[in-house]
Amino acid sequence: MIFQDPMTSLHPMLTIETQLTEHLRHHRKISKSAARAKVLELLDTVKIPDPAAALRAHPSQFSGGMRQRIAIAMALACDPKLLIADEPTTALDVTVQAGILTLLDDLRKKNNLSVMVITHDLGVLSALTDRLLIMYAGSEVESGPTAQLLTSPRHPYTKGLIDALPDSQSDGKRLLAIEGMPPELGKFPSGCAFHTRCAFAKAECSVGAPTKVGISTDRRIFCSVDPFLASQGGSR
Repeated sequence: MIFQDPMTSLHPMLTIETQLTEHLRHHRKISKSAARAKVLELLDTVKIPDPAAALRAHPSQFSGGMRQRIAIAMALACDPKLLIADEPTTALDVTVQAGILTLLDDLRKKNNLSVMVITHDLGVLSALTDRLLIMYAGSEVESGPTAQLLTSPRHPYTKGLIDALPDSQSDGKRLLAIEGMPPELGKFPSGCAFHTRCAFAKAECSVGAPTKVGISTDRRIFCSVDPFLASQGGSR
């Protein structure tokens, strides 16, 4: 797993060599020399300049982007089939974000990895994912192929997220926003959790669980109203 804050996910008092070799030896039961060789290989894979020198350094000697690359190396140490990336570009500037996303995409293709990205940044999702699953208050509201979902959203929450994205061509227009506030943790409203903020909500939305709508074999939404059904096609 890749944790979201590269500034705190590594131990500040231990060298990179100590942290990565300890991690490897705990999970793979290999010798110290074999672990060191593997760590050098991993650091080279994630494009850390001069891996041998990096081993002797502490996290504070690296930038946020380099720390995140080291965290990715640690996550790859046991040759996972599934890599979970929790907000992998948090606190990184735009150019560094692009480098991390390119690295993850390259690793996914090279190692035949499945990558699960947890993020609120739709730009990250469009660059890295094949499929999206949108959640609100802990429940799925819509899922499907990335391109379809971003260009033809069906759930009011998904559409609200996309409409709220800044647009360089908007000519100074006010950003759209979803009215209201998310519910407190553990205090979700009855029925559809989004109904208190939804412009299309009806009485039925506050009573039972949202209706699952099958649009195709690989796309679905959970909405009792589905206000975009007529314009987007599909059937219940």
